[in-house]
This record gives sequence, C-alpha cells and structure tokens, in this order.
Amino acid sequence: MMDIYLIGYMGSGKSTIGRLLADKMDRSFVDFDDFIEENEGMSIPKLFKTKGEIYFRKIEMKYLEELLLEKEGGRVIALGGGTPCYGNNMDRLQRAKVKTIYLNVSYKALARRLWDNNNNRPLVATIDTYEALEDYVRKHLFERSYFYNQAEIILKIGSESEEETINKIISILF
Repeated sequence: MMDIYLIGYMGSGKSTIGRLLADKMDRSFVDFDDFIEENEGMSIPKLFKTKGEIYFRKIEMKYLEELLLEKEGGRVIALGGGTPCYGNNMDRLQRAKVKTIYLNVSYKALARRLWDNNNNRPLVATIDTYEALEDYVRKHLFERSYFYNQAEIILKIGSESEEETINKIISILF
C-alpha cells in the first residue's frame, strides 16, 4: 500500500482530514508537526522561537526524508504547510512512491480559520488584524502555490463537510 501525503497551507485541514481519512481507510496516521515535536522534544512554536525558522526547515527536511525512507507503507501523513516549499522536499515527494494530495482552500476561508486559532501557529501569531492576516495568507499562498500545485491530486475544498471531503478523496484514489 502506498503512503498518502496531504499537503496544503496551514489551516487547510490536513491534520483533521488526515486523521479521519486514516480511520476510514484503516491506516495509520502521522501528523508531521507532532512527529517533529516528538523527535525534537519541543513544540513547533518553541522551536521557531528558540532555534529559528532556518533550523526548523533543516530538521523538517531531515524528518521528511526519514518518513520517505520508512518501508511501513499505507499511512496517511499530514505535512506541515511549508514542508513542500523548502529545500527539494516537493521533488523528494514526487520521486517517492507516494500519493500527494493538495487540499486547496481559498485564502479567504484559510484566513477565517486561522483568525480563530492563530496562537498556535508561529508564522501568524503576531498578526493583529484580520485584514493583515488575510493579506498575509493571500501573499503566502500565492508564493507557495507553485509547489502545492505539483501534487498528484489537487482537491478544491469549498463548503463540503469533512465526511464529503474524505469520500471525495477515496473516490479519486480508488
């Protein structure tokens, strides 16, 4: 069985959809942020604060390589929002025998989701107005879309329920 890697911007639902998809498909689930935190012994926000984004991106590449080299197979893995966009991570994903699925959510929907829960996200935690957050997400999403759009499957997410999204993924995969 091939691993499924979910990619997309922060707040796109990778972790939520990934857990539910793994349950429905009777597969194991890996939240990449949790995987990094476990291996580093500290939270992502603390890693950013104490060691910086450059350090974080380096270890992110290292841990992605670890997951890609594991022969377990059949997992659903939710990557961090920036993971495909740094180093040669997207190339690695494309060369590996994995399925990549981009959860493509509009910048307006992402901004709404992040505004409600930005304190746990180091890249947006200091943005203090909704308008500034929306501008940030729009710009960032534009910059990252080149990488995200290289996914094998691009799934436009609108107002579907989580269950509808999962069923859509399963119908595309099989």
